[in-house]
Amino acid sequence: MAELLFWPALLAYGEAAVAYGAEARRPGFAGRLAIWGVRVGWLLQTALLATQGARADGFPWSSWGGALNLFAWLVVAAYLIWGCRPRFRLLGLAVMPLAAVLLALAYVGGGFAARGDHPGTLLALHVAVMLAAFAGFTLAAGLSAFFLWHERGLKRREPRILRLRVPPLETLDRLAARSLTVSFGALTLAIALGVVSLARDGGRFDAAMAATLAAWLVYALFVLLRSRAGLHGRRAAHVSLAGFALVVLVLPITHFA
Repeated sequence: MAELLFWPALLAYGEAAVAYGAEARRPGFAGRLAIWGVRVGWLLQTALLATQGARADGFPWSSWGGALNLFAWLVVAAYLIWGCRPRFRLLGLAVMPLAAVLLALAYVGGGFAARGDHPGTLLALHVAVMLAAFAGFTLAAGLSAFFLWHERGLKRREPRILRLRVPPLETLDRLAARSLTVSFGALTLAIALGVVSLARDGGRFDAAMAATLAAWLVYALFVLLRSRAGLHGRRAAHVSLAGFALVVLVLPITHFA
C-alpha cells in the first residue's frame, strides 16, 4: 500500500519542481500546474504517512529513512502556508526539488517499512518537534535564497524579474526571520525534551547532540543579532543559509551517530 502512494507522490513533487522551473523562465500557466502538483503530492504523502502510522508497531519515523519521509512532508506543509499565494509560488523552485529528493532518499533508506521502534513517548515527541523545527529552518533558508536571487536580479536589472510576481525584498526578509524565530523556539523545545529523555534513560552526550547544539547556537546568534543589532537583508540571508548547512549535517548524524 505504501508503494502505491509513494510513486504518485514522488511524481507529483517532481512535476511541481519542473513546472516551477518553467514558470521562472516564462510566467504563465506553469505556476498553476506547479501548485496543484504540490497539493496533490502532499495529500498523497499525508495518506502514506497515515497508512504507515496505522500499520506500524511503534513509532515508524525514528529510523533514518522514516525521519526523511516525515521531514519531507513537514517541509512541503511549511511551504504550503505561503506557497499557495501567487507572489510566493516561485519559492517552490527551491523547496520542491529538495522535497522530491528527500522523498526518494526516504524510499531508498527503507522509510516506508511497516514496522516501528519503541523509543518512548518523550523521545518520539523530541524527534517529531526537532524535525518540525528543521522543516521551518528549511523554509527560512528557501526564503533567504529567494531573497538573494531576487536582489541579484534587481541589481542586474534583469527583464524577467519585472515580469515575475514576487514579494518585495522587505517582505521576504521579514518572513524568513519570522520562520526562523519560530523554528528556533521549536528546536529549543526539542533539545529540552532530548535532555530530559537523556537524563531519564541514562544516555550520554554524543556527536548528534553536539551537531544539534552547534545549529542551535548559529540560530541563537541570528535571533540575538536580529533583535539587538537589526540584522537584516543580505547578511541575515547568509546567516540563515549557514544555519541550514548545519541542519543538513545534523540530520544524517542524528541517525547514524
